[in-house]
Amino acid sequence: MRILISGASIAGPMLAYWLTRHGFSVTVVERAPVLRKTGGHAVDLFRPAVDISEKMGVLSRVQERATGTNRMTLHPEGARRPVGVDLTKIFSATSDRHVEIMRDDLSAIYYDATSDDVEYIFGDSITEISPDGEVRFENAVARRFDLVVGADGLHSNVRRLVFGDEARFSAFIGAYLAVLTLPNTYGRDGELHIHVGIGRTAGIYSARHLGDARALFLFRSERELDYGRHDVPRQKELLRAAFVGFDADVDRWLDELDRTSAFYFDSITQVSMDTWSRGRITLVGDAGYCPGPAVGGSTSLAVVGAYILAGELARAGGDHELAFPAYERAMAEHVRGSREVALSAAKTLVPMSRLGVSGLVHGTRLISALPAGPSRAFLRLVTKSARLYNSMTVEDYLSSPTAPPTTTGAGAS
Repeated sequence: MRILISGASIAGPMLAYWLTRHGFSVTVVERAPVLRKTGGHAVDLFRPAVDISEKMGVLSRVQERATGTNRMTLHPEGARRPVGVDLTKIFSATSDRHVEIMRDDLSAIYYDATSDDVEYIFGDSITEISPDGEVRFENAVARRFDLVVGADGLHSNVRRLVFGDEARFSAFIGAYLAVLTLPNTYGRDGELHIHVGIGRTAGIYSARHLGDARALFLFRSERELDYGRHDVPRQKELLRAAFVGFDADVDRWLDELDRTSAFYFDSITQVSMDTWSRGRITLVGDAGYCPGPAVGGSTSLAVVGAYILAGELARAGGDHELAFPAYERAMAEHVRGSREVALSAAKTLVPMSRLGVSGLVHGTRLISALPAGPSRAFLRLVTKSARLYNSMTVEDYLSSPTAPPTTTGAGAS
């Protein structure tokens, strides 16, 4: 049985790995000419995603590439003194298994785990998908697949082709995210510096293996801004305007905008759909249920979603009419919880008032002052993400009875 996956970032290779383990033949198509190494930002793998990575045999590599960020210094706008916090307290309270890793590093690790067994087509994109599984590409000749999966992110091409315009399913939650790559002279290994004010937050960090630093910017906007997705000069203009007069350190980071080797800018948007599947096509990760970049645990959600989708297809012997609904049922509660967490996290990370800034500062001081045990208990009470990710469970599909994959009449031509 042949399955085509669009997207080779996180969800795509993760899904490809588990599908091949269950006996399916997998092709991954990726628009970029090579595996993306575009700077990016740090992402969190919480307990379920760490467990799944361990099942793949790649956890040691994931841990080797962990950022190692264990200290945070918070600089409230207008305050005389910063507040320091031991991040290991927060991480241990949020999840009993947690790894922070650069997105590009994680993508490369999952890709390496699949490259010997999966056909990858780089520098190409899907242009048409017919109900019977025939797929047309920008460059390659048309081919027929039994199933097609969109794992191609927030601005999914597969979702657009099959379900319609992105605007039908996206909900702007009032904030924007930008990431800027800087020389390592701006960041300190193992330490995150954050400047926070009303409606805007900026931080910088590095890691022992990066060779550079990352500056991350979050800011609020009551309305969606007017810019093109590929209009980088306009995006940089909007970022500068959002942080004008904020802080001298942040000004120096922004001075690197015209020299940076990598820049990312996008709205923090949730994807909300009644169903992620139509006929032989389904969606996984941000393509189907993005809770909000940088605030909703979308990477862990994508890993879990890919693992469950592969497992349900194996259990159903490749029968998508059984597997796709089972996949959506298994993910529904996780997706709802992630959306709620994202909305709460956005309010905390980018406070909307002086009271919100003060609350963030006082909470940070309390965590720093309390011993590890009480601070962990305090965080578990107030952090929605802790409750969500520690309660998220997945089945062990490898030990469950599965039917052999069968071709449903749309084998590759």
